[in-house]
Amino acid sequence: MEQISNRIQALSPSATLAMSQKSAELKAQGVDVINMSVGEPDFFTPDHIKEAAKKAVDDNFSFYSPVPGYLSLRQAISDKLKNENGLDFKPEQIVVGNGAKHELCNVIMSVINPGDEVIIPTPAWVSYVQMVILAGGKNVLVPTTMEQNFKVTPEQLEAAITPATRLIILCSPSNPTGSVYSKAELQALAQVLAKHEQVMVIADEIYEHINYIGGHESIAQFPELKDRVIIINGVSKAYAMTGYRIGYVAAPIALAKAINKLQGQYTSGASSIAQKAAEAAYRGSQDCVEEMRVAFARRRDLIVKLLREIPGLDVNEPDGAFYVFPGVKSLFGKRCGDVEIKDAMDVAMYLLNEAHVATVAGDAFCCPGHIRLSYATSDENIKEACSRIKQALAKLQ
Repeated sequence: MEQISNRIQALSPSATLAMSQKSAELKAQGVDVINMSVGEPDFFTPDHIKEAAKKAVDDNFSFYSPVPGYLSLRQAISDKLKNENGLDFKPEQIVVGNGAKHELCNVIMSVINPGDEVIIPTPAWVSYVQMVILAGGKNVLVPTTMEQNFKVTPEQLEAAITPATRLIILCSPSNPTGSVYSKAELQALAQVLAKHEQVMVIADEIYEHINYIGGHESIAQFPELKDRVIIINGVSKAYAMTGYRIGYVAAPIALAKAINKLQGQYTSGASSIAQKAAEAAYRGSQDCVEEMRVAFARRRDLIVKLLREIPGLDVNEPDGAFYVFPGVKSLFGKRCGDVEIKDAMDVAMYLLNEAHVATVAGDAFCCPGHIRLSYATSDENIKEACSRIKQALAKLQ
């Protein structure tokens, strides 16, 4: 009999990947499914980045890379943080890994002891809670609402902090809601955190450049939190490089060393070829980033308009990322034939089976009563998906 460890049995599978798999299975059966469940830009990686990857192959970057990443890439990231964000992180404070997800898990495993508390404002990305469980920590979920634009307030944060709190995870722009914290909102949170020196902050900024309100603000900018903010970022979303698997953490030096130690035992250095491509992304022209941001902004306007025309959906306008997170509670209790809608999971499955549109139930993001749609797809797909959703929901009585 196979024995599976308790730590793995305690984990839940990724709901976003599971829904993407279900839609892929239907597609394989010949069903025309529009997949709005996965957070992946539909753009191709810009040509100058692809050329850098090809050059790295020709230049024989085929050997093990340093555990924390090539110094040239870490210097490029250090320069990016200085020039774009006004933040001082030396290359030795930066560790490059196999995607931002990898480095996020490295941070949690390096900081959290069994029983330590981690504050997670919800709705929250599916893997935060699971990573804390893996580390033996205790999740402290702080629910937010559409009325507050899904952003945690200083009062909520203060109430959630205890002597056992070690981390808070903030994601801005947010997955799954697209909410973006302003400088004033972050400063108010920083003033609360300044009073609790045992609490470190993970700033998940992977959607930094997909922002529709004029610019990104980082909680790392406030002096009162110096040496307590850990930035997670990478090339996947801004440069359409999801498959390259390059992310990084910028952290206080002691933590960066701890992450380096952990990574040395787990994975060693990230792909040499992908690192050289990422260096070209940070060093090269940023025009491609803005072109994609403009396209996402147009798609945001389109999907919000179309979803607001569908009875039964409660839709707010996201300020960043490429997700919309409508409320679906008014659909609960309705039926179509033998199908009864009891919760958001039922809504997501009904839309997959009836409309052939893949979405993700808000339950996966610790926020029942909503579904998440990714609009990282073509205008045509958005129009067709919304049309199908409208027709399917009209059948519910």
